[in-house]
Amino acid sequence: MNPSGVKIILVEPAGPLNVGSIARVMKNFALKELILVNPQCDYLGEEATRMSVHAKDVLEAAVCVSTLPEALSGCKRAIATTARTRDNAVLQTPREVLPWLLEADAQPAALIFGREDRGLSNEELNYAQKFMRIPTDAGYPSLNLASAVAISCYELTQNQPSTLENASIDEEIASIEVVEGYYDQLESLLLSIEYLYPHTADSRMEKFRQLYNRAQLKTKEVAMLRGILRQMQWALGKSGK
Repeated sequence: MNPSGVKIILVEPAGPLNVGSIARVMKNFALKELILVNPQCDYLGEEATRMSVHAKDVLEAAVCVSTLPEALSGCKRAIATTARTRDNAVLQTPREVLPWLLEADAQPAALIFGREDRGLSNEELNYAQKFMRIPTDAGYPSLNLASAVAISCYELTQNQPSTLENASIDEEIASIEVVEGYYDQLESLLLSIEYLYPHTADSRMEKFRQLYNRAQLKTKEVAMLRGILRQMQWALGKSGK
Protein backbone atom coordinates (compact mmCIF):
# COMPACT_ATOMS: atom_id res chain seq x y z
CA MET A 1 0.00 0.00 0.00
CA ASN A 2 1.10 3.55 -0.71
CA PRO A 3 1.57 5.91 2.26
CA SER A 4 -0.61 8.40 0.36
CA GLY A 5 -3.57 6.23 1.41
CA VAL A 6 -3.13 7.44 5.00
CA LYS A 7 -5.21 10.37 6.24
CA ILE A 8 -3.62 12.92 8.56
CA ILE A 9 -6.31 13.98 11.04
CA LEU A 10 -5.89 17.06 13.25
CA VAL A 11 -8.39 17.41 16.09
CA GLU A 12 -9.27 21.05 16.86
CA PRO A 13 -5.98 22.59 15.68
CA ALA A 14 -5.63 26.13 17.09
CA GLY A 15 -2.54 27.41 15.29
CA PRO A 16 -2.77 28.43 11.62
CA LEU A 17 1.04 28.37 11.39
CA ASN A 18 0.98 24.73 12.48
CA VAL A 19 -1.68 23.79 9.96
CA GLY A 20 0.19 25.49 7.13
CA SER A 21 3.45 23.80 8.13
CA ILE A 22 1.71 20.43 8.26
CA ALA A 23 0.34 20.91 4.74
CA ARG A 24 3.87 21.62 3.56
CA VAL A 25 5.43 18.57 5.22
CA MET A 26 2.63 16.36 3.92
CA LYS A 27 3.47 17.44 0.39
CA ASN A 28 7.15 16.74 1.08
CA PHE A 29 6.19 13.10 1.60
CA ALA A 30 3.39 12.84 -1.01
CA LEU A 31 0.58 12.68 1.56
CA LYS A 32 -2.55 14.42 0.33
CA GLU A 33 -5.47 13.81 2.70
CA LEU A 34 -5.63 16.38 5.48
CA ILE A 35 -8.73 16.21 7.69
CA LEU A 36 -9.47 18.95 10.23
CA VAL A 37 -11.89 18.19 13.06
CA ASN A 38 -13.59 21.38 14.25
CA PRO A 39 -10.56 23.65 13.54
CA GLN A 40 -10.11 26.54 15.97
CA CYS A 41 -8.22 28.76 13.52
CA ASP A 42 -8.46 30.20 10.02
CA TYR A 43 -6.68 27.39 8.22
CA LEU A 44 -7.01 29.16 4.86
CA GLY A 45 -5.88 32.55 6.15
CA GLU A 46 -2.68 34.43 5.37
CA GLU A 47 -0.59 32.84 8.16
CA ALA A 48 -1.44 29.26 7.20
CA THR A 49 -1.01 29.96 3.48
CA ARG A 50 2.37 31.58 4.06
CA MET A 51 3.66 28.57 6.00
CA SER A 52 2.35 26.07 3.46
CA VAL A 53 4.70 27.57 0.78
CA HIS A 54 4.18 25.34 -2.30
CA ALA A 55 1.60 23.10 -0.61
CA LYS A 56 -1.33 25.47 -0.88
CA ASP A 57 -3.15 22.78 -2.86
CA VAL A 58 -2.99 20.41 0.15
CA LEU A 59 -4.31 23.17 2.40
CA GLU A 60 -7.16 24.08 0.07
CA ALA A 61 -8.11 20.43 -0.35
CA ALA A 62 -8.31 19.89 3.42
CA VAL A 63 -11.65 18.52 4.57
CA CYS A 64 -13.35 20.03 7.64
CA VAL A 65 -15.68 17.87 9.74
CA SER A 66 -17.39 18.33 13.09
CA THR A 67 -16.41 15.10 14.84
CA LEU A 68 -13.67 12.50 14.86
CA PRO A 69 -16.00 9.67 13.74
CA GLU A 70 -16.78 11.74 10.62
CA ALA A 71 -13.06 12.14 9.96
CA LEU A 72 -12.57 8.38 10.27
CA SER A 73 -15.36 7.51 7.85
CA GLY A 74 -14.26 4.64 5.63
CA CYS A 75 -11.00 4.03 7.52
CA LYS A 76 -10.06 0.49 8.49
CA ARG A 77 -7.22 1.28 10.87
CA ALA A 78 -6.33 4.25 13.03
CA ILE A 79 -3.36 5.18 15.18
CA ALA A 80 -3.68 7.94 17.78
CA THR A 81 -0.72 9.94 19.01
CA THR A 82 -0.63 10.33 22.78
CA ALA A 83 1.75 10.61 25.70
CA ARG A 84 -0.80 9.10 28.08
CA THR A 85 -0.62 5.49 29.21
CA ARG A 86 -3.85 3.48 29.14
CA ASP A 87 -4.89 0.18 30.68
CA ASN A 88 -3.84 -2.75 28.47
CA ALA A 89 -2.67 -0.35 25.74
CA VAL A 90 0.93 -0.29 24.54
CA LEU A 91 2.49 3.00 23.49
CA GLN A 92 4.67 2.29 20.47
CA THR A 93 7.22 4.39 18.61
CA PRO A 94 6.51 5.55 15.03
CA ARG A 95 9.00 3.03 13.66
CA GLU A 96 7.27 0.19 15.49
CA VAL A 97 3.64 0.98 14.75
CA LEU A 98 3.38 2.94 11.48
CA PRO A 99 4.09 -0.05 9.17
CA TRP A 100 0.80 -1.46 10.47
CA LEU A 101 -1.06 1.26 8.52
CA LEU A 102 0.59 0.07 5.29
CA GLU A 103 -0.27 -3.60 5.46
CA ALA A 104 -2.31 -5.13 2.66
CA ASP A 105 -6.02 -4.31 2.88
CA ALA A 106 -5.45 -1.84 5.75
CA GLN A 107 -6.26 1.34 3.85
CA PRO A 108 -7.85 3.83 3.95
CA ALA A 109 -6.15 4.38 7.29
CA ALA A 110 -5.66 7.33 9.62
CA LEU A 111 -3.07 8.93 11.85
CA ILE A 112 -4.73 11.10 14.50
CA PHE A 113 -3.11 14.10 16.22
CA GLY A 114 -4.67 15.95 19.16
CA ARG A 115 -4.86 19.56 20.24
CA GLU A 116 -1.66 21.52 20.70
CA ASP A 117 -2.32 22.19 24.39
CA ARG A 118 -3.91 18.98 25.68
CA GLY A 119 -3.88 16.29 23.01
CA LEU A 120 -6.75 13.84 22.56
CA SER A 121 -9.48 13.11 25.09
CA ASN A 122 -10.07 9.58 26.42
CA GLU A 123 -13.23 9.37 24.33
CA GLU A 124 -11.31 10.31 21.18
CA LEU A 125 -8.59 7.77 21.95
CA ASN A 126 -11.28 5.07 21.95
CA TYR A 127 -11.57 5.37 18.17
CA ALA A 128 -7.98 4.21 17.59
CA GLN A 129 -6.78 0.62 17.67
CA LYS A 130 -3.14 1.46 18.39
CA PHE A 131 -1.31 4.29 20.14
CA MET A 132 1.92 6.04 19.24
CA ARG A 133 4.33 8.19 21.22
CA ILE A 134 7.37 9.86 19.72
CA PRO A 135 10.25 9.29 22.13
CA THR A 136 11.83 12.57 23.27
CA ASP A 137 14.20 13.64 26.02
CA ALA A 138 12.61 13.52 29.48
CA GLY A 139 13.95 17.01 30.19
CA TYR A 140 11.68 18.53 27.55
CA PRO A 141 9.27 15.90 26.16
CA SER A 142 6.68 18.20 24.52
CA LEU A 143 6.82 18.32 20.71
CA ASN A 144 5.35 21.01 18.48
CA LEU A 145 2.37 19.64 16.53
CA ALA A 146 3.90 20.31 13.11
CA SER A 147 7.17 18.66 14.22
CA ALA A 148 5.29 15.57 15.41
CA VAL A 149 3.51 15.29 12.06
CA ALA A 150 6.79 15.76 10.19
CA ILE A 151 8.52 12.94 12.09
CA SER A 152 5.52 10.68 11.56
CA CYS A 153 5.32 11.38 7.82
CA TYR A 154 9.02 10.64 7.43
CA GLU A 155 8.79 7.34 9.31
CA LEU A 156 5.64 6.38 7.43
CA THR A 157 7.32 6.74 4.05
CA GLN A 158 10.42 4.75 5.09
CA ASN A 159 8.47 1.53 5.53
CA GLN A 160 7.80 -0.96 2.80
CA PRO A 161 4.23 -2.28 2.58
CA SER A 162 3.24 -5.89 2.96
CA THR A 163 3.33 -8.00 -0.20
CA LEU A 164 0.09 -9.81 0.57
CA GLU A 165 -2.39 -10.19 -2.28
CA ASN A 166 -5.74 -8.40 -2.23
CA ALA A 167 -7.87 -9.91 0.49
CA SER A 168 -11.21 -11.57 -0.13
CA ILE A 169 -14.35 -10.35 1.61
CA ASP A 170 -13.77 -13.10 4.22
CA GLU A 171 -10.41 -11.50 5.11
CA GLU A 172 -11.28 -7.83 4.63
CA ILE A 173 -10.61 -5.71 7.69
CA ALA A 174 -13.79 -4.05 8.94
CA SER A 175 -13.88 -0.28 8.65
CA ILE A 176 -13.98 1.75 11.85
CA GLU A 177 -17.56 2.88 11.21
CA VAL A 178 -18.68 -0.75 10.76
CA VAL A 179 -17.10 -1.70 14.10
CA GLU A 180 -18.62 1.39 15.75
CA GLY A 181 -22.06 0.18 14.62
CA TYR A 182 -21.38 -3.10 16.41
CA TYR A 183 -20.29 -1.29 19.58
CA ASP A 184 -23.52 0.75 19.57
CA GLN A 185 -25.60 -2.42 19.18
CA LEU A 186 -23.61 -4.25 21.87
CA GLU A 187 -23.92 -1.38 24.36
CA SER A 188 -27.67 -1.14 23.78
CA LEU A 189 -28.16 -4.86 24.43
CA LEU A 190 -25.91 -4.90 27.51
CA LEU A 191 -27.83 -1.95 28.96
CA SER A 192 -31.15 -3.71 28.31
CA ILE A 193 -30.06 -6.84 30.22
CA GLU A 194 -28.48 -4.67 32.95
CA TYR A 195 -24.98 -6.01 32.45
CA LEU A 196 -24.15 -2.35 31.93
CA TYR A 197 -25.58 0.63 33.77
CA PRO A 198 -25.61 4.18 32.36
CA HIS A 199 -23.09 5.46 34.92
CA THR A 200 -20.56 2.67 34.17
CA ALA A 201 -21.24 2.07 30.47
CA ASP A 202 -18.41 4.23 29.12
CA SER A 203 -15.66 2.59 31.18
CA ARG A 204 -16.96 -0.94 30.54
CA MET A 205 -17.33 -0.35 26.81
CA GLU A 206 -13.75 0.95 26.71
CA LYS A 207 -12.64 -2.53 27.84
CA PHE A 208 -14.65 -4.15 25.05
CA ARG A 209 -13.10 -1.76 22.52
CA GLN A 210 -9.61 -2.67 23.65
CA LEU A 211 -10.40 -6.38 23.37
CA TYR A 212 -11.84 -6.15 19.87
CA ASN A 213 -9.18 -3.70 18.67
CA ARG A 214 -6.52 -6.27 19.52
CA ALA A 215 -8.43 -8.84 17.47
CA GLN A 216 -8.58 -6.55 14.37
CA LEU A 217 -12.04 -7.74 13.33
CA LYS A 218 -12.82 -8.64 9.73
CA THR A 219 -16.02 -7.49 7.99
CA LYS A 220 -17.51 -10.99 8.03
CA GLU A 221 -16.68 -11.39 11.72
CA VAL A 222 -18.50 -8.16 12.63
CA ALA A 223 -21.51 -9.36 10.63
CA MET A 224 -21.45 -12.64 12.57
CA LEU A 225 -21.23 -10.85 15.93
CA ARG A 226 -24.09 -8.51 15.03
CA GLY A 227 -26.14 -11.55 13.97
CA ILE A 228 -25.60 -13.06 17.42
CA LEU A 229 -26.79 -9.83 19.07
CA ARG A 230 -29.88 -9.71 16.87
CA GLN A 231 -30.73 -13.32 17.78
CA MET A 232 -30.29 -12.51 21.47
CA GLN A 233 -32.60 -9.49 21.12
CA TRP A 234 -35.18 -11.66 19.35
CA ALA A 235 -34.97 -14.33 22.07
CA LEU A 236 -35.42 -11.74 24.80
CA GLY A 237 -38.44 -10.32 23.04
CA LYS A 238 -39.96 -13.77 22.55
CA SER A 239 -39.57 -14.55 26.24
CA GLY A 240 -41.28 -11.28 27.11
CA LYS A 241 -38.23 -9.85 28.86
